[in-house]
Amino acid sequence: MTDTSGPHHPSDITYAGYLALDDLLAAQHPISDQHDEMLFVVIHQTKELWLKQILHEVTLAQTLVRAGDLVPAYKILARVSRIQAVMTMSWDILATMTPADYLRFRGVLGSSSGFQSDQFRRFEYMMGLKDDRFLRFHVDRPAAHAALKSALVAPSLYDDALAQMAAAGLPIPAEVLNRDVSKPWEPSEGVEAAWLEVYRDTTRWWPFYQLAEKLVDLDDALLTWRHKHVVTVERIIGRRRGTGGTAGVAYLTETLQRRCFPELWSLRTKL
Repeated sequence: MTDTSGPHHPSDITYAGYLALDDLLAAQHPISDQHDEMLFVVIHQTKELWLKQILHEVTLAQTLVRAGDLVPAYKILARVSRIQAVMTMSWDILATMTPADYLRFRGVLGSSSGFQSDQFRRFEYMMGLKDDRFLRFHVDRPAAHAALKSALVAPSLYDDALAQMAAAGLPIPAEVLNRDVSKPWEPSEGVEAAWLEVYRDTTRWWPFYQLAEKLVDLDDALLTWRHKHVVTVERIIGRRRGTGGTAGVAYLTETLQRRCFPELWSLRTKL
């Protein structure tokens, strides 16, 4: 006979208990007495929650791709793109904060900055944008540092896709397959040529063609997010330096040149 008297029986679970709402809603701690600081905190905490979900999804997508299960991975990657879109839309909410509103509490932020988000950097690493300079921002948080270091030295989603292409007979250069995956990606003419084969014969290489377009969706969404970030920051603080010590808008504008999957962009010119 099943015991239904335990503390974790479904009939005992409440909405607040299941979602740990008391903990979640007690996690906002504005430092100033300025009304708009709460919005600033909630927006950034929400982004971190969505990033947690993105990491959860990309981890599964990589597992599927590494196993050669490309079709199930499409759904996961499409979900990530939708989450990215929601994150981008949230900049519009933050943009309701005027420069005067922000300057009333900016001083309490100290040197803290979204630049220091370990989850965002993990997402970049998993997408192939490797840069070990970001590790130093997380030495005071061992678990975060370890997770970031693990993502740095592990193959990216792009590395996984290229390995599957090679296994299927597409001409991925050996030096690409055997490269140090902790280093920044260097665009490869050989990789571009392999993707060109896929795009020139989509019927034969349909699974990889679909995977490629899902990867472009991710890259496109990340670029859109970055662009909206630049516009929002300039609208609120102009060309001031960022709280984390970066050049602010100038630094963010530079990030618009980054591509996670550069060959999937460059091949379009050669089709």
